[in-house]
Formats: sequence, structure tokens, C-alpha cells
Amino acid sequence: MNDKIELTLEYYHKKEEQILEAVNSNKKLTAEEIIHYGEEMAIVMYKITALEIAKEN
Repeated sequence: MNDKIELTLEYYHKKEEQILEAVNSNKKLTAEEIIHYGEEMAIVMYKITALEIAKEN
């Protein structure tokens, strides 16, 4: 079970990096795009936190 959690954590950490790269590489983001990326990041961070807690238990 821990292997699946580790693989999923790797996936979400990559998604986190992709979101950060998309935001940091674009200097002309609209307010809607910033909000969208913020929402995506919040979801990813929530999932990472839940997976890390599951891994500990």
C-alpha cells in the first residue's frame, strides 16, 4: 500500500511543480488565470497532505 501512496505522492508533487512553473513563466496572467491556478494548487496541496498523513498511519 505504501508503494501506491509513494507513486501518487510523486505524481502530485510533479503536478505542483507544473503549476508553479506555469505561473512563474507567464508574466501576463489574468486575474481569472491566477485564481484558477490557485484553486488547482489548493487541491493538489490538499491531496498531498492527505497522502502524507495516510503514509504515516
